[in-house]
Amino acid sequence: MTHDRSHFVSLSKATFAVVVWGASFIATKIALRDVEPVTVIWLRFGIGVIVLGVIMALKEGFALPARRDLMYFSFLGLQGITFHQWLQVTGLVTSQATTTAWIITTIPIFIAILGWLILREKLSWSAAGGIALAGVGVLIIVTHGDPTALLHGHFGAPGDLLILISAPNWAAFSVLSRRGLKNQSAIRMLFFVMGFGWIFTSVWLIAAGRLQDLAQLTTGGWSAVLFLGIFCSGLAYIFWYDALKAIPASQVGSFLYLEPIVAMGVAAVLLHEALIVAELFGGALILLGVWLVNRRRALESPPD
Repeated sequence: MTHDRSHFVSLSKATFAVVVWGASFIATKIALRDVEPVTVIWLRFGIGVIVLGVIMALKEGFALPARRDLMYFSFLGLQGITFHQWLQVTGLVTSQATTTAWIITTIPIFIAILGWLILREKLSWSAAGGIALAGVGVLIIVTHGDPTALLHGHFGAPGDLLILISAPNWAAFSVLSRRGLKNQSAIRMLFFVMGFGWIFTSVWLIAAGRLQDLAQLTTGGWSAVLFLGIFCSGLAYIFWYDALKAIPASQVGSFLYLEPIVAMGVAAVLLHEALIVAELFGGALILLGVWLVNRRRALESPPD
């Protein structure tokens, strides 16, 4: 395979992952028409674990992690899978798919803030300005262009706050995951983290008595769940990490800017969510803010 063809394949994999993740919010909304959030999470990651397990076994072989890593992986599974997905899926019960996608785009902002607070990383004035811009963008989106609504105690839909909490939670998960990725392959670590998350969700599902929800899934609901499990929790992660191996991280990361655009388009077609000018303006501010935060890091990163 020539270099150009290999580069094209890597770009295609990154594009596939972002398109799939952008559509995941819409698929979740569709599945929630039939069943409760815990059932969606349990099915999605049960399928995802199977997909990752099969691919890991074929590519690397199966091996249990060291005993010292079990607690680490279980904590990440609880935080990054069970708790994180509870925030997002429960939030999507009342939050619009498009609003969710725009808020999730702020994750790099929270990673920068955590790096500044915990790791003592420097924060430039342009990065600080980017954080402020993104914050204004989020306020414009959740208040539908009327930030003064906050003075009356209105913060968008009830689920918007849960989605907003999920952004710094995923940022913390990303920071905590760095240690494991230094001595584990991405797919192996992801398999065990997702596996522990699915186990915790299984306990939650049984305790809540939601096993009978499976009978309530319609054809549309099953299609949404299979899409979430096979593509969003399985193939997309593998393709994303494959792209990261072949293309500079700054270039791959730029693809994430497409995620809310994809979500907005798919939500308009499948969920008939209206395109609101204030939301587009707020989204533009978020993207500009994220770009300002990541700009210095990209410039300082050595070429791969």
